[in-house]
Amino acid sequence: MAPRRPRTTARDRSRRVLSQNFLTDPAAVARLVRAARPGPDDLLLEVGAGRGQLTRPLAARCARLVAYEVDPAAAGDLAALAAQLPQVSHRQEDFLAAPPPDEPFSVVGNIPWSLTAAVVRWCLAAPGLRAATLLTQLEYARKRTGDHGRWSRLTVLTWPEHHWRLAGRVPRAAFRPVPGVDGGILRVERRCEPLLPRAALPAYRRMVELGFGGAGGSLAASLRTAHPRGRVDGALRAARLDPATPVGLVWPEQWLVLFRLLHARDPRHRHPSGPPAAPEAQPAVRRAWPAPRAARRGR
Repeated sequence: MAPRRPRTTARDRSRRVLSQNFLTDPAAVARLVRAARPGPDDLLLEVGAGRGQLTRPLAARCARLVAYEVDPAAAGDLAALAAQLPQVSHRQEDFLAAPPPDEPFSVVGNIPWSLTAAVVRWCLAAPGLRAATLLTQLEYARKRTGDHGRWSRLTVLTWPEHHWRLAGRVPRAAFRPVPGVDGGILRVERRCEPLLPRAALPAYRRMVELGFGGAGGSLAASLRTAHPRGRVDGALRAARLDPATPVGLVWPEQWLVLFRLLHARDPRHRHPSGPPAAPEAQPAVRRAWPAPRAARRGR
């Protein structure tokens, strides 16, 4: 007779649907709070607050905290905790449907891993976001921060305005139920000033989309579809890039160099009906050269 399978409870089904893995290790909780670096005057939004494992230590370090938890099975415990903490507001609603505050704020959370991409998009689109500190699957955090030596399209697109880094790792044993993979602490910080003038950002994003478009199998081939070959080759040399370099291996800082050089007007160009055209102002690039690999990995 085949062994009887364990009975699946409503809570088990809820955890699968909501992708819930509660953080139960105090050391991991402290690590995530340290990575978030909350200040005494800060407004924090906590995503996926669960039963408040992170809520209490975060609330002790900030001025106000809004805790979002959509699961009714956990919302009762969270509401009871919020009632004890005057600086905490409890919201039993979908964080992704909530409008961002009209004032500067930061986001922290052990987020549902199935919703990682949606939460990240929400954070990047929020004008008042200062920083987001999110506990995600380790592989996602490594992919977004160049920890494999490769850089994703989203990271490169947003690099002039946001800094991405892997701020730590959390072993799978720190969660209940235990997931199949380790967690990674992803830290996304909005820069005080973009690395390019704001007026140049749309053109930069178009260039990145072109580069990731895949024409010809290399970044050089893609860029040559919109820029003269000689200009592209010269920009690649200045950025210390081999023309055959796959697009994912190009560092964000090298993208900034390419943009500056490819979008500078040649001062030798003469207008057909007049004197030489004045050189177009080159977009200033504020350098943000890569940190040592050990630092980028959050070690």
